Amino acid sequence: MRYRDLSSKEIVDVRSGSRLGVLGQTDLEINEKTGQIESFIVPNYSWFGMKKEGTSIRIDWKQIKKIGDDMIIIDS
Repeated sequence: MRYRDLSSKEIVDVRSGSRLGVLGQTDLEINEKTGQIESFIVPNYSWFGMKKEGTSIRIDWKQIKKIGDDMIIIDS
């Protein structure tokens, strides 16, 4: 799967049912040796994505349970 296929999908936590962000607004942590994605860093935005507040959320690749057409389901 390519990054552009993941881009613009919403990240949703299955335990809380909360929306954590959109993948296009995240940073990626990539293993330099293997080139594999290790985690997503989701910033905490408010005001329609214009102001960053608080700390970022780190989502390990292992937490991803399902990648669907519109969203990525994680178990935190």
